[in-house]
Amino acid sequence: MEEDKRGSPSEDPADRVALLSGDKNDGNVSVLFSRDNLEVLADFYPPIGNGNPLSADYINSALVRLNVIYGILWENIQNAVTDCNLNRRIIKNITVARGDPPVTGVAAYFEMNPALNAPPREPPGNARIDYKSISPFLIVKKGQVLAKLRPRKEGRDGRDIHGAAIPHDTIRPSGVTGGANTRIDGKFIYSEINGQLVQDRGTLNVQDNLVIRGPVDYHTGNIVFPGDVEIEGPVSDGFKIYSGGSVTIKQTFDVTDSVIKDNLTVSGGIIGRGRALVKVGGGLKTRFIENCKVACRKTIVVDLAIINSSVYTMERIEMGERGKILGGEIYAVGGLCAGSIGKKSGKTTHIHCGVDFTVQQEKEKCNYRLRILAAKLGKLKEITALEAAAGDPQRLAKMEELQKRLEDEQAKTGARIAFLLGKINADENAAVEVRGEIAPGTLIEICQVALFVTDPLRRVRIRLDRGLGKLVSGPLS
Repeated sequence: MEEDKRGSPSEDPADRVALLSGDKNDGNVSVLFSRDNLEVLADFYPPIGNGNPLSADYINSALVRLNVIYGILWENIQNAVTDCNLNRRIIKNITVARGDPPVTGVAAYFEMNPALNAPPREPPGNARIDYKSISPFLIVKKGQVLAKLRPRKEGRDGRDIHGAAIPHDTIRPSGVTGGANTRIDGKFIYSEINGQLVQDRGTLNVQDNLVIRGPVDYHTGNIVFPGDVEIEGPVSDGFKIYSGGSVTIKQTFDVTDSVIKDNLTVSGGIIGRGRALVKVGGGLKTRFIENCKVACRKTIVVDLAIINSSVYTMERIEMGERGKILGGEIYAVGGLCAGSIGKKSGKTTHIHCGVDFTVQQEKEKCNYRLRILAAKLGKLKEITALEAAAGDPQRLAKMEELQKRLEDEQAKTGARIAFLLGKINADENAAVEVRGEIAPGTLIEICQVALFVTDPLRRVRIRLDRGLGKLVSGPLS
């Protein structure tokens, strides 16, 4: 029978070497060499009748004749000889010599951080997995360890039972190397930036942009990325996008919740289904905005329509030649230019220009706080009057102390409102320009001065006349 593994002895009786003594009735031994000469097995046969027993000298001389000079296991031999002679039984497959196998060396290599490939954690108890939060993209942070150096392991030559040296091998694991936006520092490979880790034939690269070739859906999960994102397909309803750079979407954006640090460009349109929120730190360009809330720091460019949406920008809104604003509420600090505003049978459209809506929102919060404080003070004064009648000076003192704290907070809030009032009007030169028609029922406000449109206005420019204290309209040049 052929051997199955390197080093295993053959089981073919013809491969055995019989070491006969002088007489056929004497005890004797047959040995079997492994194919790599690293092991010798022996069968011990007891004497027959008056034959001579086995002896250590006989076995020693037999091994010398076979050039077995290294790794002889004398204890095994002596135990087998004793058992065979005393009990007159055959002892098989005793290892009588064993060499030293070579130890394979391993070259130094960088091993990828195993934590980067760890599967997502199972939720505790009966909690359900949020598959939208599971992403196929490997996002790393600046300074994060990508790989660790595994030091070289020295190999060692072996020796067979004839005393011959057996050279050792050295394996060289493929490992990984540092690529774009990585650095090697001592025993580690680090990421130089926040980005997506991509392994290309053993090279670790960190990309500062994320390109999604198809749609954003359950295959991608929510998109959370520190740099620029490019999406070639549509974004499905229910999926969130958070980007530390710019986002480009080449189809429709069915938005749920998105925060984008820089610019947003949507080749299709933005659909919000009434509950969506988009925050953009830069500018926005899209075909249409429908049923959502958009807050943008820079200019918003919309080709076709803004429909039933709340849109906020610290700069301007620029619309296409026939771009329409239908319903909703628009806050544009620097003014806007549109094809038409409002519809006779549609919802009222409110346009607010020249006003810093962030300051206005803070003022509204302060007004709400003042109403709460006034209600608390009114209730507290009623309780204080009852305590005064009860004649408990200790409780009365506590009531008076609380009343003073509320009055102090009321005064501070009032002072904050007074300060904000001077900051709300941010651009008195803001204007509303319409190439087509402003429908009746539209409310236009510039720097808190309002104009309610009762008759259609066509091709007009509406601005604030500070001297007259009202909004005036003139022909659009």
